[in-house]
Amino acid sequence: MRVHSVTVCPDRIDVIVHVDPSETLRTSQSAAAADRALGVLPGLAGHLCHNGDGLTFADELADTEVPHLFEHVVLELMAGAGSPRSLRGETEWDFKRDGRGVFRVSLEYDDDLVCLGAIKSAGPLVSYVLEGGDPPDVSVETGRLAELRGWPAEARA
Repeated sequence: MRVHSVTVCPDRIDVIVHVDPSETLRTSQSAAAADRALGVLPGLAGHLCHNGDGLTFADELADTEVPHLFEHVVLELMAGAGSPRSLRGETEWDFKRDGRGVFRVSLEYDDDLVCLGAIKSAGPLVSYVLEGGDPPDVSVETGRLAELRGWPAEARA
């Protein structure tokens, strides 16, 4: 998955992401993805999805689109950096309009720099969730994001 474009709007950030046909499209293609995601970002278990099926994001982790995972990873990183957990995201796709593998992810934000930083930090986390290896240090990432707010380290403790 790669970020194709990022647009900062007054109330949200819109991200166009592309999943190449040779890449993992769904979390179900990686046997340990859900366990790795919840292991490195346990707060994902509390995320809700407005999917009409009443499923939580933890339920959806077993089989969801990788850009949907990306959406929730960004929101969780933002929350770890002090953003309200009430911020929402949305992942949409229209392969007929945009082409196969192109997704539109919209993310509400309270601080645009924190959201942009979380978008950048989410890539390695999503790769870890799908492929394994050494997990990124989430506390370091969320600390960097919190610094974008201008908060001194002692205010975050």
